[in-house]
Amino acid sequence: MAFSVHPVETKRDLETFIKLPYWIYRDDKNWVPPLLTEERKKFSKKNPSLFHCDYQYFLLFQDGKAVGRIVAFVHRQAVEHWKEPVGSFGCYECIDNVEASKLLLDAARKWLKDRGMVCMRGPWDFDTKEYGFVVKGFDLQPMVMAPYNPQYYNSQMEAYGMKKVKDLLAYHLDCRQGYNLPERFLKLTDRIAEKYGVKVRSLNMKQLEKDVKIIVDLANECTAPNWGYVPVTDEEAHAIAKSMKPIVDPDIVMIAEVDGKPVGYLIVFPDVNTVIKDLNGRLLPFGFLKFFFGLKKIRQYRVWALGVIPEYQRKAIDTLFYRRLYDVLYPKGPTIVEANYVLEDNMAMSNPILKLGFKEAKRYRVYEVGI
Repeated sequence: MAFSVHPVETKRDLETFIKLPYWIYRDDKNWVPPLLTEERKKFSKKNPSLFHCDYQYFLLFQDGKAVGRIVAFVHRQAVEHWKEPVGSFGCYECIDNVEASKLLLDAARKWLKDRGMVCMRGPWDFDTKEYGFVVKGFDLQPMVMAPYNPQYYNSQMEAYGMKKVKDLLAYHLDCRQGYNLPERFLKLTDRIAEKYGVKVRSLNMKQLEKDVKIIVDLANECTAPNWGYVPVTDEEAHAIAKSMKPIVDPDIVMIAEVDGKPVGYLIVFPDVNTVIKDLNGRLLPFGFLKFFFGLKKIRQYRVWALGVIPEYQRKAIDTLFYRRLYDVLYPKGPTIVEANYVLEDNMAMSNPILKLGFKEAKRYRVYEVGI
């Protein structure tokens, strides 16, 4: 029953690291196996998210068998932006054993300490698309690019001395019994659009690179003050656009403009997890057929990001996005719409969502511990 932690050093080690979750979650009906092709890209040195990181992968073994993993990393852009020497950990997976968990976290903590960090925060994947451990909503399948984990991971963090630093919320709107926007909301959006001269348009696939650049620039301006925000580079945006192109619905990725000037954006994704869940991470030999034919049947959606530049904040511009989203999605017959990663103390974002009938469904927790 001896445990040991070792850094990932070989291609074989990395493949073990990548495939470990498929064993950890082998009996979990809610886990969605990610596509192995995408996971290998994520952990490739060619991933632009890693260009700004010093990092080390670790594997935990029990009598020669891999039973846990973690990555420790210093995101140089994040440290510079936050103006704090905060190290991060992510990609955490572990068997239900406190001793095993402690060894993994110790390895990451020591690695970060050796690089001058004063605290360790996570889970926080270096590609900055997944944050926190699920603490509420374990009975729900995760939507696209959202985390999922066993409940005991939170007990392991607490046993190690980790403290909550922030919760992020996910709200659900159940449309299965029908849904109509409140009349007062329709009148409000009409007034807002006329008062500020705002027009909302959908993503133009013929100028995808240009629109992606617009959204990245908006995101870096809109959300820079938000807790935990990490600036996105053009290279990262290009990689995200390339990976999302097969699944993106241009009607539900939007840009708000005033006299042609971009002032806000909304990104919504079809929940591709409903399609890939039964592929066991593989597109071959016939998985790709199920994938591409299944895309047309998706009826769940995730509101992934929304931002408005400071000049137009607190002017209810976000309501114009919700209005257009409703107009576009209603004919598609949506079942569940999820608004995800809302900071627990961001009432300016939560209040409009709640007024539209969304209800809190999931909660993710980010932890930290001093070094």
